[in-house]
Amino acid sequence: MTQTTTDAGGGPGGGAGGGADADRLQAHFDEVIAHDRRIEPRDWMPDAYRKTLVRQIAQHAHSEIIGMQPEGAWITRAPSLRRKAILFAKVQDEAGHGLYLYAAAETLGVDRADLTRRLIEGRQKYSSIFNYPTLSFADVGVIGWLVDGAAICNQVPLCRSSFGPYARAMVRICKEESFHQRQGYELLLTMMRGTEAQRAMVQDAVDRWWWPSLMMFGPPDEASPNSARSMAWKIKRHSNDELRQRFVDMTVPQAEKLGVTLPDPELRWNAERGRYDFGTPDWDELKRVISGDGPCNEERIERRRRAHEDGAWVREAAAAHAAKQAARRDRDRDRDRGHDRDRKHDREAS
Repeated sequence: MTQTTTDAGGGPGGGAGGGADADRLQAHFDEVIAHDRRIEPRDWMPDAYRKTLVRQIAQHAHSEIIGMQPEGAWITRAPSLRRKAILFAKVQDEAGHGLYLYAAAETLGVDRADLTRRLIEGRQKYSSIFNYPTLSFADVGVIGWLVDGAAICNQVPLCRSSFGPYARAMVRICKEESFHQRQGYELLLTMMRGTEAQRAMVQDAVDRWWWPSLMMFGPPDEASPNSARSMAWKIKRHSNDELRQRFVDMTVPQAEKLGVTLPDPELRWNAERGRYDFGTPDWDELKRVISGDGPCNEERIERRRRAHEDGAWVREAAAAHAAKQAARRDRDRDRDRGHDRDRKHDREAS
């Protein structure tokens, strides 16, 4: 599917004729954004707006699909049938989220097959958090609690994104992510009421996942190249640092209730600010992981590449079936038209 442009009307892309037409279309776009209305796929949009959306939505979709792997590795090793069913359902939800988001990206004129190729070839990114290993079953609970909790902080404001298909996809995704967060927290509560070994397992998982969860929101605002523009266009509503602070404030009371210690010696309540102070994540580590040097980067991409290649026959069969159905519909339509002509001829003859 290729990107199209228009001169004076709607449609994805930014190529607006020139002069007065371009100024009029830009003014209308700015007015829609300023009044908190939605940009829809057939509306005119600047090329930079479209490219920013494609980058963000594709990265989000890739993250949902790659994000199936860390927890999916525990489906066969879950300690009970109930936990297996819960985990299976969650991983299935993540696959659905990826499909919603790829569909939203396609309304911008891109093809999900091309997006997948870009991911596999390292030309598009996904969330850094999924490049860390799941070493114990407690990691499954901590991912639900911390990782999905961070996702909720980041994604709920996206339900008000200026791009309609993205905002609408996020409504269902956020409802399901909230359920995942509660599932993860319930698992950790259960383990914390168990044996000393189980409690130690939970604390170890929290120690390993806390800082990567803070890095999920991206680099600090002064080092984020895309954040300001996305906020100006109301694609996103809050800066990276604002969302990170919101996540910390939400999580600390939950950690106290759970009975775990967050691994940050600088974490303390600031009465003057009415918020928690916390330490600085290792931004050099974030850069390394994003650039492909994380603990599981190669494993995640290789597994995604293998799944894509192994699924080629399914895609080919689906395409062949769709073509067969379309040909059958064409034959039925031609037959019906022939019958109509025959009946008309009979009436005229009589």
